[in-house]
Amino acid sequence: MKYFGTDGFRGRVNKDLTVEHAIKIGQYVGWYFSQEGTAGRIVIGKDTRRSSYMLEYALCAGITSSGADAYIMHVTTTPSVSYITKREKFDCGIMITASHNPYYDNGIKIIDSEGNKMGEELLKQIEEYIDGIRTIPVSEDTGKCIDYLAGRNSYIGHLASIPEHSFRGYRIGLDCANGASSTIAKNVFTMLGADTYVISDLPDGKNINRGCGSTHIEALQNFVVGEGLDIGFAFDGDADRCIAVNEKGEVMDGDYIIYIIATMLKSQDKLTGNKAVITVMSNLGLINALKANDIDVVITDVGDKYVAAEIAQNGYRVGGEQSGHIILSKYANTGDGILTAIILTEILVQKKTFASALPLGLKILPQKLVNIAVPDKNRIMESPKIKEYIEETNKKLDGTGRLLLRKSGTEPLIRIMAEAGSEADCDRIINDARAVVESV
Repeated sequence: MKYFGTDGFRGRVNKDLTVEHAIKIGQYVGWYFSQEGTAGRIVIGKDTRRSSYMLEYALCAGITSSGADAYIMHVTTTPSVSYITKREKFDCGIMITASHNPYYDNGIKIIDSEGNKMGEELLKQIEEYIDGIRTIPVSEDTGKCIDYLAGRNSYIGHLASIPEHSFRGYRIGLDCANGASSTIAKNVFTMLGADTYVISDLPDGKNINRGCGSTHIEALQNFVVGEGLDIGFAFDGDADRCIAVNEKGEVMDGDYIIYIIATMLKSQDKLTGNKAVITVMSNLGLINALKANDIDVVITDVGDKYVAAEIAQNGYRVGGEQSGHIILSKYANTGDGILTAIILTEILVQKKTFASALPLGLKILPQKLVNIAVPDKNRIMESPKIKEYIEETNKKLDGTGRLLLRKSGTEPLIRIMAEAGSEADCDRIINDARAVVESV
């Protein structure tokens, strides 16, 4: 794919991603979903970046110029667009966001009618239209723009209906990353009865993810300890990620969250296939702890789209990544940070314990990752010497640690990841592997 990567069309605004790109995307999807003689229905959400308004207007212009109707949810989260697209039977959804990136980046994610990431066939057609390879007829009719704030309100109601217990008496911290969750998260937790304490919920168009949110968890750590809260949750710019912080200020990333939810489902005999879906970057400590609880793992490549595909294909209940992309298939088929926070709080309420006690039995191993620039990443990864070295190293570690080599999907890099009982052991494994890579 030339423009659309694993998480949409993303890049520097007015350089990699322009108004012209957005207009053409709108024109093509508007035409594509209006070919049956009725106007296509496309719902649009955006995060709080200043450039999101520009791209929203451009998309609306393109969509309506092709005879389709654009429904505007305004500032909202990626999972809310996914939810509404499926629930209200829109032809597709579009989310304007660059997730955890700085404000000067932005992106366009296209969501299919089932609330999943759009398939590559249509994305390739859009790319061909952008590049002038493909054409579409000029529409004789124009569509209309419809204010659809009701969609966001419906999503809020959906989230509030999920827990079986009131959160009354619990002190919950929320770090909204000055992003899309600023309009939703506090409302939901307040509706559920929690005493809600919020930071980074005053977006100005440029402060999204700046020193806050799931990529700068120290802000929430200090807040939770300083305010004496029971638990805290940090989201990213479009709120499809969630990282938790316990009452001691200790971080619980996606691996912790998967363990807590999977073991809870196992105890309730609700863990479909007795499996949790994780990625190759998930900590070996998570794998060992799940196996100690008689839970099997399905391991995919890095990327929430691979986790989502595995869950959808086999009907599994939970999966995700260290970064906090957690998919809970009973409620959503995409990562949803606010939903994840709700489920964790529900477990906390049910167990009547401290957040620090939730991951009992999980021991995360020290993990280190380094990138090595190489002239030919494919040649190195296909080298019999490299393959043999990885196999022999992991055989020697025998479950006490792990060596993983991956090639970057976008850069001329080999990523070396090591896990072991200590940071010193991680350094040794990485240094030895680096020497072998450089000798190939």
